[in-house]
Amino acid sequence: MIRISSQQIFSSGISRLQELNSNLNSTQQQIASGKRVNKPSDDPVAAARILKLDQELSRVSTYERNVSLADNRLSQEENALTSAVDVIQRIRELTVQAGNGSLSPNDRQSISSEMKERLGQLANIGNTRDASGEYIFSGFQGSVQAFQQNDEGKYVYQGDEGQRVLEIDDGVTVPISDHGKGIFVNVPAAVVGEHAGPTTGTFISGVKVASEAALASAFPGSFPNDIVLQVDNSVPPQVVAFDKNDSTNTFPVTPSDYQSGEPFVVAGIEASITGAVPGATPAPDSYTLKINDKQSVFGSIENLISGLDSIDKSTPEGRAQYDDLIAQSLANLDNAQESVVLKQTELGGRMNAVETTKNFLADSSVYTNEIRSQLQDVDYAEAISNLSFQSFVLQAAQQSFAQVSQLSLFDRL
Repeated sequence: MIRISSQQIFSSGISRLQELNSNLNSTQQQIASGKRVNKPSDDPVAAARILKLDQELSRVSTYERNVSLADNRLSQEENALTSAVDVIQRIRELTVQAGNGSLSPNDRQSISSEMKERLGQLANIGNTRDASGEYIFSGFQGSVQAFQQNDEGKYVYQGDEGQRVLEIDDGVTVPISDHGKGIFVNVPAAVVGEHAGPTTGTFISGVKVASEAALASAFPGSFPNDIVLQVDNSVPPQVVAFDKNDSTNTFPVTPSDYQSGEPFVVAGIEASITGAVPGATPAPDSYTLKINDKQSVFGSIENLISGLDSIDKSTPEGRAQYDDLIAQSLANLDNAQESVVLKQTELGGRMNAVETTKNFLADSSVYTNEIRSQLQDVDYAEAISNLSFQSFVLQAAQQSFAQVSQLSLFDRL
């Protein structure tokens, strides 16, 4: 026969009541919080997995913020470049108008005035700022205005050549900025001709690329250099052409006979020389075809405006200079437009990559949340059923304990 003391009865009863009450409180907490696992002891294995899933969601959330930032920056740059293309196109249209030989000086002045306004508009686009107030085309120098006017009133690039990148997923980075030097400054310039002297009253004009293929084949396997032209004292006089950096590297001229003002072609470039003195002493006149120059789009427009305002078309040289200005400006504007469009194409590729990563992160977040919900979220139907049962058990235990605790031998005396 086992003897059970009153103290044991009370201790066992209280312990059981505490256990039942704890279970009831735990179920109530699950229903109130909506979570099945509120502390590691509720389900150690699930708690460990939930912790890892929380870390994954935090990682995804960080990259989603980066994706949003990248998308905003690239969209802003794309909008700025679209506006730049529109401005350059308008200036090109004005340049075509300026090439009309019937325009009066007042007409040219009117065109020049609008071009000045458009130039300022283009500079404002080049100085676009992001939401934080940084200049998006200044490279790493976000606090420095990208394009500023110097003492001569010409726009000069003030930023650096840095390109900012942002990580948008593990091991995935995307450039989110482009420096203005690469877009607006380092633009291939039109081929131009310059008279190096010494004779006055002679000039080169009508310079244009007649054949890109012939120009490329003239310098096989090497970087194209400027070409020097001279008129020798042969009978009849001949136009000779050679590499500026290597006089032994000569180029055929078609036709080679010199005729003042008549076009000829050398290395795929068409030009004409007017007023040359064959074999002039002490040195023959030299003319340079500048092939590989770079021209800022701002510089191209500034030169165009200056020419519209200053070139005197009353002389043959002035008319030739004006015609060359229009032709070269159109080529420079086309090159500038192409530079911006190429950057827009590159931006489109980046934005596609950002969009793909954005969708991937969104899918990853949904999947992770689903797994986390399965592990952590409470099944309300089950929890409410458990709560009712636990309440019933606790109530029964309390009543049973109350009756047992009243038993005593003194009741039998």
